[in-house]
Amino acid sequence: MLGDRQETEEGVRERKRRETLARIAETGLRLFMTDGYENTTLEAIAEAAGISRRTFFYYFKSKEDIILVWQSNFTHLMRAAVIAEPPHQTPVDTVKNALLKLTSSYHSDQSIVLDRVIRSSPALMSASHAKYVAQEQAIFEALCEKWPQAKHRKSLRIAAMVTVGAFRLAVDAWSKDNGKRPPSAYLRETFATLEGTFQFQ
Repeated sequence: MLGDRQETEEGVRERKRRETLARIAETGLRLFMTDGYENTTLEAIAEAAGISRRTFFYYFKSKEDIILVWQSNFTHLMRAAVIAEPPHQTPVDTVKNALLKLTSSYHSDQSIVLDRVIRSSPALMSASHAKYVAQEQAIFEALCEKWPQAKHRKSLRIAAMVTVGAFRLAVDAWSKDNGKRPPSAYLRETFATLEGTFQFQ
């Protein structure tokens, strides 16, 4: 009985921790979009989130960390989306369809503003480039779960590299176009280009 109560209390604490982390992150992202990344202070984020500066540092190392956590969460979603894809597809189609489903739920207006925030800061741009390495690894691991045979590893690594490259090009095209069309439109075009890359006459 005592063990059950302790487990319940730990569950409540963990839930509250996740809720607080999410509230701080959402507050920071909102302020970045309205006031600009450089103009947003830690004090402003803490005050708007209803926490102390000390509590902020319990959850995040810096305001840059808020963006990194947001990007890391998307990487986890990418991995889960690839694993959830039905069988009998090629690895490239598996990733393409997973990304199409994932990006369809994102709001273009909010995403384009966040993209501008990231591109406005050299530090965030550097971190943003690094995230693609993490995404490539996450997709590779997800593909290996679907095709666990060792003989497929090299092919799956290449599939992860080219699909993340295609995703990156799609994001860049979407950003340069100021999000005039849904992200899925740019993804479809980029993957169509990928599929035709080695079909020269």
